[in-house]
Amino acid sequence: QMSDPFLYNTGERSQYGCLGHEVQIEHIMAYVCRPSFFTDKAVIVIHDIFGWLFPDIRYIVDLIAGHGFIAICPDFFKGTEPWKTTDHWADFADWMKDHDPMKVDKEADVVLKYLKEQCGAKKIGVVGFSWGGMAVHHLMLKNPQLTAGVSLYGIIRDSEERYNLLNPTFFIFGEKDHTISFDQITLLDEKLKQYCKVAYKIKVYPGQVHGFAQLKPEDMKPDDKPYIEEARKDMTDWIKMFI
Repeated sequence: QMSDPFLYNTGERSQYGCLGHEVQIEHIMAYVCRPSFFTDKAVIVIHDIFGWLFPDIRYIVDLIAGHGFIAICPDFFKGTEPWKTTDHWADFADWMKDHDPMKVDKEADVVLKYLKEQCGAKKIGVVGFSWGGMAVHHLMLKNPQLTAGVSLYGIIRDSEERYNLLNPTFFIFGEKDHTISFDQITLLDEKLKQYCKVAYKIKVYPGQVHGFAQLKPEDMKPDDKPYIEEARKDMTDWIKMFI
């Protein structure tokens, strides 16, 4: 019996009027938001299982653009159906076989090329949430073009090659995330100390459940708001430090 792996309360989400626009890049659609001035700094935002159209992730893209980055969220599901709140968790393992967060390299390369050639980006970071957090962890081990990464509550798979990160990476977790145990976070820390040759950081936010960091302000509970805002500030501060 697999526990509901990425389950968090998607609840009633308020609608969101996006600030950016959609573009087609080779075989991928992407949502892009740019700051009002020219910058050669960019951030790729990797969505969770609910996909690139989900209002929460577009809010994050706009938020990052507001900090002075070209922000882009590509459809890493390549036009296939994202997970939906009406889907059954019993089918999740099968769905995941066709949506592997370790198989994002080709799409990442397409987007990196677009950012460099079409947008004039010189330094590019990546942030990802849940499914996207796992994808970030993978990419920070594989793609030296990504200057810095932030992985938010990506489930940790233990194997020796998971720890030799190429560039600075920040791991954000919620204390009450039932998909990621404290033991896993401790192991990650121990192994990074052993193998990692670049800057890294791990931080656990009190009382927070899986998916806490991408809520829009009007969807936050008052008790959680300070931690959500702190996680977002920490995320953008990390990116600004290296990009």
